[in-house]
Amino acid sequence: MARPITVGAAQFGPVPQSQPRAAVVARLLELMREAHGRGCDVVVFTEVALTAFFPHWYIEDETELDSYFEREMPSPATQPLFDEARKYGIGFHLGYAELVEGPAGKKRYNTAILVDKTGAIFGKYRKIHLPGYAAQQPDHRYQNLEKYYFDSGDLGFNAWRAFGGVMGVCICYDRRWPETYRVLALKGAEMVFLGYNTPDQPTDRPGVSHLANFHNMLSMQAGTYQNAMWVVGVAKAGVEEGVSQIGQSCIIAPSGEVVAQATTLKDELVVARCDLDMARQYRENTINFALNRHIEHYGLITARVGPQAP
Repeated sequence: MARPITVGAAQFGPVPQSQPRAAVVARLLELMREAHGRGCDVVVFTEVALTAFFPHWYIEDETELDSYFEREMPSPATQPLFDEARKYGIGFHLGYAELVEGPAGKKRYNTAILVDKTGAIFGKYRKIHLPGYAAQQPDHRYQNLEKYYFDSGDLGFNAWRAFGGVMGVCICYDRRWPETYRVLALKGAEMVFLGYNTPDQPTDRPGVSHLANFHNMLSMQAGTYQNAMWVVGVAKAGVEEGVSQIGQSCIIAPSGEVVAQATTLKDELVVARCDLDMARQYRENTINFALNRHIEHYGLITARVGPQAP
């Protein structure tokens, strides 16, 4: 029995550092309205969607840094997204930089939320795997300072019942780690929303740019097939403040097949009608954890490197 969900992967072109929140939200709203017009149940926006990806440069002034973060969600600037979601009866995923102030001081997270068709937030995830450096790298072409600007997420990987199935979330660098998909699968996720900002050449290793697109698709396609789930990967693409970022926003089936993919590095909506039962079918057959996965024999606790062979 099919369980269809129509998903829109809302790739985002560059956000100039000078572009105000209102203008960014207007672009997101345009993609949301297109998604509604194309029959989407949910539209997936990218990582840190509301601003330029500021970890790509060094910021000394704390007030300037804080200006890239959201202290509340929805905020006055983002409220129109929630209003339009309620108006059109469409859910959405949104990535943003989150600032939390408490007795221990400031905490900064790379965060994503899930919003239902009534405009209500029902899920939140904070990025666990942070790439890059914890200090400025003066000799690099651009910066990669997520470890400097963000705290590692403290909410764990979770899955929520929504849109007729079970939805999970991860962010960017998380997609390169097999544990991300496995934990989400073990928690029941049938579809995972994944936003990313990925340069097409590493800041510290010039000359490997030809592998950026390959590694992006490899990590997501392997994750879908090995864990019997759908993945909706959504990029911030194009040249943003001098940093060239990959696109390839796509929707990938539990078979590992790409069923829809962006063809530009601009604002672009990619839509696919996905059968969530496809995840169930793979989990009951090819990737049946309970039947075929014998972790008791893995030797994860007691394994040691054996003696050198003669």
